[in-house]
Amino acid sequence: MWMETNSPEETFALGEQLGNEAEAGEIYCLNGDLGTGKTVFTQGFARGLGIEGPVNSPTFTILQQYEEGRLPLYHFDVYRIGDVEEMEEIGYEDCFYGDGVCLIEWSSLIEEILPKHVIEITIEKNMDKGFDYRKITVEGKK
Repeated sequence: MWMETNSPEETFALGEQLGNEAEAGEIYCLNGDLGTGKTVFTQGFARGLGIEGPVNSPTFTILQQYEEGRLPLYHFDVYRIGDVEEMEEIGYEDCFYGDGVCLIEWSSLIEEILPKHVIEITIEKNMDKGFDYRKITVEGKK
């Protein structure tokens, strides 16, 4: 399934809708070039889980955990990861196989350790359709 959004607010709202529907144990792989709106989408997703505080991309820490929602959110940004072993050092398995929801930015960099079933979200720009236009594809959601 895919949707189109034409503003950051619409991208946030789509993330919020998916956050509302998220279930424990799900892993969302969020992919898209720099500046496509992954952080805005993630902020909406967190709001859908009931997380009210600020949500920022954990670019330098790799993992940010949010416990105050209806489910824990484990937000990974693996853009700067040098080796998959770094994921073991931060205890990714506890997050992947725990009672929360994982959202992983740049997941293609750690494909070899991802579980078989993940939900793939791809955000794409198309400048011909406008600066804020995004095509958001969701695959693997039941």
